[in-house]
Amino acid sequence: MAWIVIVAAGLFEMLGVVLLNRVARNRSFRNILLLAASFTASFSLLSIAMQSLPMGTAYAIWTGIGAAGGALLGMILYGESKEWKRILFIALILGSTIGLKVIA
Repeated sequence: MAWIVIVAAGLFEMLGVVLLNRVARNRSFRNILLLAASFTASFSLLSIAMQSLPMGTAYAIWTGIGAAGGALLGMILYGESKEWKRILFIALILGSTIGLKVIA
């Protein structure tokens, strides 16, 4: 169950990154409220997952999902660079995250 919670926390982290960009473009009350809700959900779910998972593992997986997901969403939604080196290092982050799941 904790693994599902940590993945959900990572997904909310990804949403928060997208909303950060949205707030930077349009500082409406709605966007700021969504941003706050997204990061609140992300941190809350991380906290719940850390009750069962080791702190280092939970945090590494959470940040891995957030960082890799944010970079991928930047490529998809905002036309950021899709250079092969960038994709390789994103794949390494995801591989490391999966590796932590396998050994934990």
